[in-house]
Amino acid sequence: MLTKDKTLIYRHHHEGHGPHHHPHSHDKPGVETRASGGREIKVVRRVLDANDMMAARNRELFADHGVFVLNMMSSPGSGKTTILQQTLARLMPGLRCAVIVGDICTTQDADRLAASGAPVVQINTDEFGGDCHLAAHVIERALGGIDLHGLDLLIVENIGNLVCPAEFDIGEDKRVVVLSVTEGEDKPAKYPLMFRECDAMLLNKIDLLPYLDYDLGKTLESVAQIHPGMPVYQLSAKSGEGFDGWIDWLKGQVAAKKSK
Repeated sequence: MLTKDKTLIYRHHHEGHGPHHHPHSHDKPGVETRASGGREIKVVRRVLDANDMMAARNRELFADHGVFVLNMMSSPGSGKTTILQQTLARLMPGLRCAVIVGDICTTQDADRLAASGAPVVQINTDEFGGDCHLAAHVIERALGGIDLHGLDLLIVENIGNLVCPAEFDIGEDKRVVVLSVTEGEDKPAKYPLMFRECDAMLLNKIDLLPYLDYDLGKTLESVAQIHPGMPVYQLSAKSGEGFDGWIDWLKGQVAAKKSK
């Protein structure tokens, strides 16, 4: 349901189940029975097949419009929204941007990002179970509130969670994970899928490093082992330090999509 103020509320189901909370793995195989040659054959298929089909449809739609789509993920409190505020301030009006914001409840992040002047659609999941990730069909429905013809870049700010969002293809071009130094250096090792599935990493709040007992080298070494070669941009959304490399990377991705 997309309300008049562009807040989308949706219900999440797995097959045969009602709305529910997580955590649990979504990558469990489903089993169905088919008849063949007088025998019954059990066919294992991925529960995520339906999501992947919708994601492919989203990806085709984005390609038709030449819009680069970035899926930004992190745990709660990493500073993702502040990074996006800084990012939009550096990109607009040179690039035409819009944002889809996923949260369990409230429009606080969407309100902050709307101040940039970019079109913003909020997705809330609390009314029907408080889902902890965004899936392809939800993105598809949220696109009803966005004019893709007038866009270069669509950013999806996923719900704060280092587990489930990494399992769902939403039709994006690239994925970025935000990690803050206040979360501890062990998060990549504890949640490797998120770091394995992303194309770049933003290490936020580096302005706090002088005040923390934080092993930066251990974090970088861990990330390099999990995803060799993945670019890591160390920055501070508070001070603006370190944004140049990140902005250059993002502009390059948008330009590459336009040139296709």
